[in-house]
Order: sequence, then C-alpha cells, then structure tokens
Amino acid sequence: MSQRTGSIERNTSETQIRLTLDIDGEGKSNISTSVPFMSHMLEAFTKHGHFNLTVQANGDTEIDDHHTTEDIGICLGQVWGEALGDKKGIKRYGNAFVPMDEALAQVAVDLSNRPHLEFRAEFPREKVGTFDTELVHEFLQKFAHEARMNLHVIVHYGANTHHMIEAVFKALARALDEASQIDPRVKGIPSTKGML
Repeated sequence: MSQRTGSIERNTSETQIRLTLDIDGEGKSNISTSVPFMSHMLEAFTKHGHFNLTVQANGDTEIDDHHTTEDIGICLGQVWGEALGDKKGIKRYGNAFVPMDEALAQVAVDLSNRPHLEFRAEFPREKVGTFDTELVHEFLQKFAHEARMNLHVIVHYGANTHHMIEAVFKALARALDEASQIDPRVKGIPSTKGML
C-alpha cells in the first residue's frame, strides 16, 4: 500500500497555515493554532481517527476566530483529498456514534467526490470560552467541500456544549477512519460508475 500522506502551506492576508496529514498514522498530533479550542478538537480528531496530524496556524484572532477556523477546514480538506489519492480499495462509507457524558453525536460519511454537508446540531451556548460555536458548522462545511465528501453530522442530544462539539469531532474521526480503510474485498474503485 502506498503511503497516504499530504501537506499544504497556505498564506493569506488573514491566516498562515502549515498542515501535514498521514491517514495511516498512530494518532500522533502536533497542533499549534491561535484558536485554542480548535487545537483541542483537532487533537481529539487525530487521536480517535488514528491519523498523524501536524498543524501550525496563526490568524487574525484579534478580530475573531472565524478566518483561522475556516482556513484550517479548507487546508485539512485539501490535504485529506491529496492523502486519500485514487481511493482504490477503500471502504468508502463510515459511520460512528460517540457518547460524551450526556451528549451523543453521530457522523456518517461517504468519500464520494460529491461534496455535501448535512448538519443537525443545536448548541445550548453560543460560545465555549471565546470560541463561537457557529464556527463548528463553518469548519465542517469547508472541510467537507474541500475534501469532496458527503458528510452528515447529527447531535442527537446533549446539555453541555463542549461535550456536544467534542463528541462530533471524535465521531468524525472514527467515521473517516472506517471509510478510509483498505478493504481487501474491494477491487478497484468502490463505485458502479468505475470512478469517484
């Protein structure tokens, strides 16, 4: 199996991001961003997906966390697509339920080359610390579109906003880990069309 890795460096007037990903990793992360809550979520994502991820990201957080969070999503999506390669032999679909205390999140994914985000989550609070919770949708939308995946996110219930969001990121990791696994029964591209 070829090594499924990717990297990107993206510099704009708003953000500076360097990111590397190894899909077939060991859950090792080296995350340093100017959005501490996003750093925490990316560490959980890496650990529970068994990926290796390095992110160095700085942005205009004196305005707010929007640009940095959005651009991390863009970069992670582009690198995910690069690392996944031609998708030969992958399972393609993944689904995960993750509970975190009182919260339960579900993520289903299709690595289909048909970008779409379906997001069913209502958070009780508008902020976790200084982080605007509406940015979870922004991050996931950019990630799904840039990675060209069909991504469905459902938070079935919860009371603590931090728990609800963390469950989403852990479920996302586990669903992607399943979908990206090589299945020896899959010959070529997992589609009746012959391509994804």
